[in-house]
Amino acid sequence: MNNLLRTSAFASSFALLAGLGAAQAAGDVTVGLQLEPPHLDPTGAAAGAIDQVLYSNVFEGLTRFGPDGSVDPGLAESWEISEDGTEYTFHLHEGVTFHDGTDLTAEDVVFTLDRARAEESANAQKALFEGIESVEAVDSLTVKVTLSEPDGSFLFNMAWGDAVIVAPESIEDIKSNPIGTGAFKFSDWTQGDSIDLVKNPDYWGTPAALDTATFKFISDPSAAFAAVMAEDVDAFYSYPAPENLANFEADPRFRVLVGSTEGETILAMNNGAEPFNDPKVREAVAHAIDRSALIDGAMFGYGEPIGTHFAPHNPDYVDLTEQSNYDPERSKQLLEEAGYGDGFTTTLKLPPPSYARRGGEIIAAQLREVGIETEITNVEWAQWLENVFNGKDFGLTIVSHTEPMDIGIYARPDYYFQYDNPDFQQVIETLTATADPEGRSKLWQQAQQIIADDYVNGYLFQLPLMSVVKTGLEGIWADAPTQAVDLTAVHWAE
Repeated sequence: MNNLLRTSAFASSFALLAGLGAAQAAGDVTVGLQLEPPHLDPTGAAAGAIDQVLYSNVFEGLTRFGPDGSVDPGLAESWEISEDGTEYTFHLHEGVTFHDGTDLTAEDVVFTLDRARAEESANAQKALFEGIESVEAVDSLTVKVTLSEPDGSFLFNMAWGDAVIVAPESIEDIKSNPIGTGAFKFSDWTQGDSIDLVKNPDYWGTPAALDTATFKFISDPSAAFAAVMAEDVDAFYSYPAPENLANFEADPRFRVLVGSTEGETILAMNNGAEPFNDPKVREAVAHAIDRSALIDGAMFGYGEPIGTHFAPHNPDYVDLTEQSNYDPERSKQLLEEAGYGDGFTTTLKLPPPSYARRGGEIIAAQLREVGIETEITNVEWAQWLENVFNGKDFGLTIVSHTEPMDIGIYARPDYYFQYDNPDFQQVIETLTATADPEGRSKLWQQAQQIIADDYVNGYLFQLPLMSVVKTGLEGIWADAPTQAVDLTAVHWAE
């Protein structure tokens, strides 16, 4: 009987392993994510969750970001730049088709860029395209973009998810049925649960190694832990519960990847509304925050403190954390000078990520110590985008800005935190027209200093990227130079 049981157990184990191997050999992968996209148009919303699923996988731009943050050729195989820096001539790859079988042509690029910069454009990063004076199809595979003035960041801007190329034939249904040119095709979206992609057999470039990819949305950190441990997901990208990482590191079934992101996590303040239209109040808030306690309490020690809106891994970063150091007595003094000696009450609206929800509770307690009471409201992303980002209906909010090199948002007075400083706007305008690396470096640093001096927001920490990946799954990016879970090179080890 014992021999029979051992034989049966061995057979069952072998069958289980064989089944697992077959699934891996077939190229299937399931990736866990905490946030679900509100819709599937990367050119029509500020939600980073859209890019996480679709950037590079389904949609592609003229240029693209590499895993090291480099700007590489995308749908454009090459380009020339005029001597005065105002004309970019892009040459598209031959033989590129959209997932519906239509050919990619220069006219699609014209349509995409004209749509993004149109007056009625819903593009969340419309400012990326404001310097475009005209877009012209020279021939079917050549596009000339003329800028009103030189822009040293133009190729970088064209790599953003907001600049992916779309076609007029499929634009009407893009929010629910995205059709791009990427290595994967959209297959299905079970809202509230998952999105399925399948390999594009007609992909113009290096084909994907995977046959299918499923993005599984699990917002609750406890449920995320259970899903990884049960191997219901093959990877959990940007894992939301750092307190669990030691468990995974000790388990040979998994690898833990800890890297950096472009995500400046901030306590955003509504500069356009009282009392945050007063710089002294904003400075008081900044000095009330104990970053070390926040990082330890909300992130279990993961995360690098920041004092301005710039990534510490960038060579042009200036460490300004001491300028807004934790000093509650200074905070109380500033509130007294601003006429709020008895404190005040404001709203604190928190989107779903755990860094926001956990961090919000800690910051609320810290603000209470200096007399600032907060009315916490937990909101879903769709509500946050509608009410906070678009409606500007908030006092405080916590969010991580994961777009790369996005300090230029502070030059937009109508941006959701409503900061309006002509001196800063002039720095960004000069930066845009500057091509010299040394000159650009000085301007980046000047821009960082100005917003730190104005205490525009409470600068908290650079969001780390912590992912849990099954042993044997290769190609998941350790760092996040852009908001993307790029699966185009992901594969199971043989």
